[in-house]
Amino acid sequence: MATRPIFIVNLKDEKIITHNIHFKWHPGYSIAQKQKSISDLHNNAHQLGIENILEVSSKSPNKLGTFLSAFNLKSVTVKNNIEFSVESAFQGSKVFSQGGPFADLITKDSRSAKKDPRIRQSGELLCFKFFSFTFPLTPKTYFYDWLYINTLLKNEQLASEAVKFSAFTDIEFNPEKSVNCQAFSLALFVLLSKANKISSNSLPPNDFINICRNIYATSSSIVQDSQNYLSNNKNNNYQYQLKPSSCITMHESPPK
Repeated sequence: MATRPIFIVNLKDEKIITHNIHFKWHPGYSIAQKQKSISDLHNNAHQLGIENILEVSSKSPNKLGTFLSAFNLKSVTVKNNIEFSVESAFQGSKVFSQGGPFADLITKDSRSAKKDPRIRQSGELLCFKFFSFTFPLTPKTYFYDWLYINTLLKNEQLASEAVKFSAFTDIEFNPEKSVNCQAFSLALFVLLSKANKISSNSLPPNDFINICRNIYATSSSIVQDSQNYLSNNKNNNYQYQLKPSSCITMHESPPK
């Protein structure tokens, strides 16, 4: 048996409900084995009355979920025409006690960026620096959520399909080993969209944390962290822009 969280959009209370689902784990690294586990995970969620579920990962049986994986979701910067995936940008923005950010990773493929040895050999993670903006480590998922959602906003077709779902899983996400989760980030995007919290195709970091503060407030320490961040960063400017991505359309096949 295994346990994975499912993130459910609660529009009425404007929050994300996390429900841990127990299911049969099918060992093995093949997509077929992963999809057996996903099927059992979703079936057990259905038995609890949870419907309209999307698996968000490169192993998803739904093509939309594969496109929405952080490995495949991409955008392009306006100023320098730099194409990047969410995963590559996330890894390339890490600042460690002994190095970073390793900006060259931003233009690498997702798998290479994640496996780059510098990520594991550069000491303690201190913060994230994406172009000219620095993000703190708290709230814990702040930078990853912001990066994922802003990238998705540049992919209008994917965004319009994503909001048709109300619960999200990621078979690869183990909360005992990881902090950031693309399924949570997508649930957050759907909540913000349906609650009419997004008024443009980009969310500057300070606007984002203001909008999400109550959602992150499920932990009192995160509330305090976000309040401290806002008070200490009033003068930070949003100094880069993304443009709509032309690299993925729904009729294409996502990268392996």
